[in-house]
Amino acid sequence: MGWQSLYIYALTSLHMNGYAMNTKGYAALSAGADLVSYEFDRRDVGVNDVELDIKFAGICHSDIHQAKEEWGPAIFPMVPGHEIAGIVTSIGSGVTKFKVGDHIGVGVFVDSCRKCEQCLNGLQNYCAEGMTGTYNGYERDGKTVAMGGYSNRFVINQDYAVHIPANLPLDGVAPLLCAGITLWSPLKHWNAKAGMKVAVMGLGGLGHMGVKFAVALGAEVTVLSHSPSKEADARAMGAHHFVSTKDPENFKAIAKSFDLILNTVSAELVIEDYLNLLKQDGTLVIIGLPGKPYSVNAGTLLGARRSMAGSMIGGMPELQEMLDFCGKHNILSDVEVINADYINEAYDRTIASDVKYRFVIDATTF
Repeated sequence: MGWQSLYIYALTSLHMNGYAMNTKGYAALSAGADLVSYEFDRRDVGVNDVELDIKFAGICHSDIHQAKEEWGPAIFPMVPGHEIAGIVTSIGSGVTKFKVGDHIGVGVFVDSCRKCEQCLNGLQNYCAEGMTGTYNGYERDGKTVAMGGYSNRFVINQDYAVHIPANLPLDGVAPLLCAGITLWSPLKHWNAKAGMKVAVMGLGGLGHMGVKFAVALGAEVTVLSHSPSKEADARAMGAHHFVSTKDPENFKAIAKSFDLILNTVSAELVIEDYLNLLKQDGTLVIIGLPGKPYSVNAGTLLGARRSMAGSMIGGMPELQEMLDFCGKHNILSDVEVINADYINEAYDRTIASDVKYRFVIDATTF
C-alpha cells in the first residue's frame, strides 16, 4: 500500500470513529476587523458527504462586504470564501458522484430545501426557502454555523459540489465558482450566441469573465469601461470593441446597438445612459449591487420594448455546465495568487480595484 493509500485509509478510519477534522483558516473575529489565523472543526463526513483538501480559494468582493458587516447583521467569527477548488480526500459510504482524487469545486451555497419548484428545476440559487450560503449563515439544522473556504479543508454534501475538468489548473478555476457562474447564467438564460451584440459594463473580476464567455459563445462583444487603460486587456480577452464611458459623447455612437448588456458595476451610475444603448427588445441585466436604487424613466423602456432584469449566480446544473464549457474552451479567470497572510492587503487592493482580475489564496499557506 503506497503512502497516498495509507493517508486516505487513516483519514477514513478517523472519520468512522467520529473524529471531527481540525481545520486551519483565516477569520474575521468581529465586523471590520482584520482577518487572522483561526482554527476550528469541520463536521465529520456523513454518508452523502465529500471531504476535500482546499487548494485555492478566491477572494470575492462580497467576502469583504460581509466581513465588514455592510450587508446587515453577520455571524462572527466568520471564515469567508465561496470560490473553492480542491481535491477529494474522502467520501461517505453513500457517495456515487465523486471518488478520492477528483478535482472538485464548491461555490456560493452548500445546501437548499431540495423540494421547492426552483430546487427541483435545478435553480437552487433561487430556493423558495433560501439557499444555505457557504458562510455567514446557518446550515439547514438551524444551529451549525457555515464556515467558508478561507481554510485548508471542507466537507460538503455531494449534490452541492461540482467536478472540475482535469485539464484546468485549480488556481484559475477557483473564481469561476462565483464570478464565472454569475456571468455564465445570464448569458445562457438570454441565449447569447453568434449574431448577437453583447456589451459588458465593467472589466473587473466579474466583467472579465463575461467577456471571455460571450466571445466563446460567438457573440460580438463590446466592453464599456470608465478605465481607458483597460482597453488592451479587454481586446486580449477577445473583446471586439472597447468604449470609454468617461466621455458622454461616446454613448451617442453606440445608441440602440446591443441585444444584451451585462451590468457588473457596483458603483452608482445613471442607468438611463445604458438602457438607451439597447436595441428594440434588448435586455440590460443587473449583476453588480449598487449602493442606491436605480432611477428609471418608464419611457426609456416603453419606447423600444426594452427590459431591465437581474441575475444571481446559478444553480448546480449551470455550474457544472459552465465548468465543462471552460474545460472544452480552456477558459480561466485571470488571477493573482497570494499567501494567506496577505489577505488583508488583498482586501484593500480589491476595494481600490487594484487587481487583475481576482485574488486567489494558496490554501497550503493557512
